[in-house]
Amino acid sequence: TAIAIRTAVIKDGVLHVQAGAGIVADSVPESEWQETMNKGRALFRAAALAERGLDEPRAVERP
Repeated sequence: TAIAIRTAVIKDGVLHVQAGAGIVADSVPESEWQETMNKGRALFRAAALAERGLDEPRAVERP
């Protein structure tokens, strides 16, 4: 048995992302929320990379 905690589906040209966390007895709700948000962002970033391709130079982020 497996539980999907990261999913991404493109339907009608729209990317739908879902992410979850594994809650255990000593989970900290705020930390679980942040982990879930990070997982979702990673899916969006992966989709953006796939869309533009890996051949394009990556923009350098500056503080």
